Amino acid sequence: MTGELADQIFKINDDESFSRLALKIFRLQAEKNSVYRSFVESLGINPAVVNKITEIPFLPSEIFRTRKVIMDGLKEKLVFESSMTAGSSPCRHYVHNPVIYETSYLKSFNIFYGDPSEYFIAALLPSYTERQNSSLVYMMNGLISLSGDKSSGFYKEDRERIIYNIEKARLTGRKTFLIGVSFALLDFANDLSPDLAGTIVMETGGMKGRRKEITRDELHGILREKLNVTTIHSEYGMTELLSQAYSEGNGRFYCPPWMKVLIRDTHDPLSVTGQEGKGGGINVIDLANIFSCSFIATGDYGRLTVNGGFEVSGRFDNTDIRGCNLMAD
Repeated sequence: MTGELADQIFKINDDESFSRLALKIFRLQAEKNSVYRSFVESLGINPAVVNKITEIPFLPSEIFRTRKVIMDGLKEKLVFESSMTAGSSPCRHYVHNPVIYETSYLKSFNIFYGDPSEYFIAALLPSYTERQNSSLVYMMNGLISLSGDKSSGFYKEDRERIIYNIEKARLTGRKTFLIGVSFALLDFANDLSPDLAGTIVMETGGMKGRRKEITRDELHGILREKLNVTTIHSEYGMTELLSQAYSEGNGRFYCPPWMKVLIRDTHDPLSVTGQEGKGGGINVIDLANIFSCSFIATGDYGRLTVNGGFEVSGRFDNTDIRGCNLMAD
């Protein structure tokens, strides 16, 4: 049954097929994933009577710090780890089938940006490449290997080579794509002020503890001016997920068809809505997480926007506590 459902994930083409498959995966995980099953039982929820995706309980992402969230009896082939915050262990995502992640990030890239073989791709991700088991580095390794440009790769000290290779790619009519952690892009822009007109520039967050905190709008304003680009793109992903949402500017993110964001009430975590406008905690349904848990309550605060998008406006201060008491040892 698991294999049959996995085959359907990337064939979703409308809300009805998404909801139908999400409910099937929910019931499967509530039965076969002992961590998620314990969570559902602790809430007194009977999976058999859950008939809408807004009724599905969402597992707090912090549980990935202390529990091995994987379907019973399965072996992990990869383990992705988040960065560690002060006084806490990293979140760990145990991945049974790496091919599903590879399919997810490639199909997402195809949807939003086209074929990676048409690009020169440069990655400025020092805070990620400095540690092992980063899902973002794994993704970028895959996209870089699929790029048709031998100069595509990870850059650190040789930032001038990024400018040179972007200019070289332009002369051949190749598309150019620069992804970077926020502080590295900011340093690149302030130190070199290169003309990257026409390049897709994408930031992945990551200012905390590295530079004076500034808002995303301020960051994007500086990068637009210094890099001579009209918009700054963003990626929304996390260790606990196997899918990413993308923003092509203005801070509005959009999901691929097998991923959906809902908003939970900050005063009633079990009250979830798919309505536009209202702010609250961000819950993510990621059907690519079929062998782990597809229903994640993140520590992010945001709201849904028109046309199925969402915005992220901050983090909860008490993420480590919220919801995790239900799973305490």
